[in-house]
Amino acid sequence: MPAYILNMYYKGLKKIFTKKYSLAYLGLPVFTFFILFSLASCKNSNTNVAAGNSKIVNDSANYTSVKWEDSLVNFGTVNQGDKIHILFHCKNTGTKPLYIVSVQPSCGCTVASYTKEAIAPGMQGNVDAIFDSGHSNTPDVRKVISVTTNTIQASPTLVFTGTVILKDKEDKKDL
Repeated sequence: MPAYILNMYYKGLKKIFTKKYSLAYLGLPVFTFFILFSLASCKNSNTNVAAGNSKIVNDSANYTSVKWEDSLVNFGTVNQGDKIHILFHCKNTGTKPLYIVSVQPSCGCTVASYTKEAIAPGMQGNVDAIFDSGHSNTPDVRKVISVTTNTIQASPTLVFTGTVILKDKEDKKDL
């Protein structure tokens, strides 16, 4: 959260406790603004679901197994504003076709796509993520992508980490 918003919120709280302003006059609108801003800053409407594949997850006769070659990726250090491409690879180690049914990033700063067609036994599939570091407010990044598959074991959680070099407040106007 930007420091100027927190400062604004602090000033609003300070005024609430003075006799000049009442809670209903200043505190409630400031508090409401703070909550709405927090919720809007990282929407999570990025759920991708392959059409027709959701029934496959419930069909235990067609369960298979998968091996994720890289379920944890560190992208290193980047400048705020850079868009980072992260690729996760999986291999169908079972005897039935593997379906990646859905992927869901933990926040709106990440967009993910995946192999939509069936992955034959022995073949590979991908989850492809793009992280927009322009939305990062902290230098240390740890993001999660939940994946739903038609596998015997629990569907995996893919994780990527890294460090974002934050811009100065004046430079953030360009993001």
